[in-house]
Amino acid sequence: EVQLVESGGGSAQAGGSLRLSCAASGFALDTYSLGWFRRLSDMGYEGISCISESDGHTYYTPDVEGRFTISADNAKSILYLQMDNLKPEDTAIYYCAVTPSYQYTGVCKAYEFTSWGQGTQVTVSS
Repeated sequence: EVQLVESGGGSAQAGGSLRLSCAASGFALDTYSLGWFRRLSDMGYEGISCISESDGHTYYTPDVEGRFTISADNAKSILYLQMDNLKPEDTAIYYCAVTPSYQYTGVCKAYEFTSWGQGTQVTVSS
């Protein structure tokens, strides 16, 4: 059974940093495409960053490119999201998600991802 558990959320000042972690179990991390998403209070899931298992391509939404970095430690089965130069508009619940590589087309959309963590709150104050 695929299980994902996020940690590392919390509060930060604008301009600060946080690192989110997503511990994976039940599968080999390097056999799935991986992603981070966030959800605002009454909106859908926004794809922040995704890694394609098939070709290693990494996607970032323009809002976070240059500030956030996605990475994976396959040996430890942990997915990370390093968030630097945080802004108040980054405030949201953040989720990690994975999907079999054949289901991922490279567009980092929530509907392509089959397994999700429980989410972790990130709050950025000005």
